Amino acid sequence: MKVSISKNKGYTLLSVLFLLGLWKAGSMIIASDLILPTPEDTAMAVIELFGDPAFLRVIWATLLRGITGFAISFVLAVILGITAGIHEGFNAFLRPILVTIRSTPVISLILLALIWFDVGQVPVFIALLTMFPFICTNIIEGIRNVDQKLIVMARVHRVKAKHIIQDIYLPAISPFIFSGVSSAMGFGWRAIIIGEVLSQPQYGIGTFMQNAQTYLIVDKVIAWTAIAILLSYLFDLLIRFIERKTLTWKTAGS
Repeated sequence: MKVSISKNKGYTLLSVLFLLGLWKAGSMIIASDLILPTPEDTAMAVIELFGDPAFLRVIWATLLRGITGFAISFVLAVILGITAGIHEGFNAFLRPILVTIRSTPVISLILLALIWFDVGQVPVFIALLTMFPFICTNIIEGIRNVDQKLIVMARVHRVKAKHIIQDIYLPAISPFIFSGVSSAMGFGWRAIIIGEVLSQPQYGIGTFMQNAQTYLIVDKVIAWTAIAILLSYLFDLLIRFIERKTLTWKTAGS
């Protein structure tokens, strides 16, 4: 097992080095910092961003919008997803709404949000609408995959509702929830930054990315992009960590 993990890390490192090599080669061929700066120049730009007094406010503003949008979408998804998973009629009612939200282009949602909301609220609204369908759909699928024979048996033996939820429903749907959250966060962060680029709140990664693009400071655009990728990666690690802890609890409980 350890040998396999070491090999996987080696392949991951090789992939990163390959991408950096392509980037370096491209920058040397183009030979213009206004089009594609070198990885070294971009790394220096990232270091400069860390020293900017506004850096933490920018990161915090984007994080707060993402967390707020995620929290609202998660609560709605749990409530509506569980209800739709249990009641077939409500599922039939909710599914076209989920398909419509999921199929609507993000740019259309942003343009409408710019009309309806304050600029700082636009990314939150976009986060809500992009994350909600992923989480809700997965919760519905998780509920519908619960073995109904176990539910019937539990009711026959007069098992309390809280134990049915805790010992049957939660262990069964937790993988679906984490899968939905992971997909939602991956897509949601991109949508939030796009929303910031177009709505231009005072602070936000998308705002500063757009400002850098306006003045053709390409290394700063790529630097902010790298930071956005890093934030998304850290949240993915956090989700996986919580998932491992949950699965450990579930295994111990069984």
